[in-house]
Amino acid sequence: MTRRYRLVRVLSCALAAGTLLTTAACSDDGGEDGSRVSGVTASQAAGKRQTPSPTATLTTDRARTALITEADIEDDWTQVKDKEAENWHDGLLIGTVDVSDFLTAKAQAADCQRLLDSLFDDDLLGRPSGASELRGFEQGDSRMLYQVASYERTDPQDSLNRMANLPEKCDQFTVTDDGEQRTVQVVETTLPGVGDARAGLRVTVRGRTGGTDATLTLGVAAVRVGDDAITVTAGGLDGDENDSVVQAVRLGTQRLKDVLAGKTPSPNPGEVE
Repeated sequence: MTRRYRLVRVLSCALAAGTLLTTAACSDDGGEDGSRVSGVTASQAAGKRQTPSPTATLTTDRARTALITEADIEDDWTQVKDKEAENWHDGLLIGTVDVSDFLTAKAQAADCQRLLDSLFDDDLLGRPSGASELRGFEQGDSRMLYQVASYERTDPQDSLNRMANLPEKCDQFTVTDDGEQRTVQVVETTLPGVGDARAGLRVTVRGRTGGTDATLTLGVAAVRVGDDAITVTAGGLDGDENDSVVQAVRLGTQRLKDVLAGKTPSPNPGEVE
């Protein structure tokens, strides 16, 4: 309860100052700006599990090495201190899903509630069962949170399958928090065809917080490599960060594969195809 109060209070202050503290991950939507990247859609990518090649176990040191750096993402992203990134949460994601919005009420509402909770708590694929490291970046009022984690005692594919179905189950719904209603939309997005499986979403939350109208837009992405995965959440009140998210997914997946193969990630990430 203390954590919730502090986080909501911080968000209200951030909104008043014109900045936003948000969670992290990534995505791309196929709008008219040409930013949609050719690849496999979430539903196609998450449908079937491929047998991974033998790789090294993801230790804490390896997970840290696999994290992207400022050189891996476009624009003017600046890395923040790890402790600061760990405390990024967005109060607009807090709320109780309105069950009446759904035909199969309890099941669908539970899936949509799980999405919001996982975005708030930074555990999009569930709590990692092994090593886990994260890194945060900021650019203006936008935030990006990038995580590398091991799920060897669970199955990240199950989580990817659930994620791929969310655009259909949670197309649009309402959440309520302290009497304030917000509208949430979930859209499937396309990611580069990297890793063993992948899923991408765009999550938009519209409503009021602290007496101010606000729209939070997040690009969300997850890529599985064997029993390990990367997750990215990026965006803010100014919109999501499609180009940077796609870059993070493409180069970040290669970094993870290199680390698991015992290689040193490329010092010139832009040269990776």
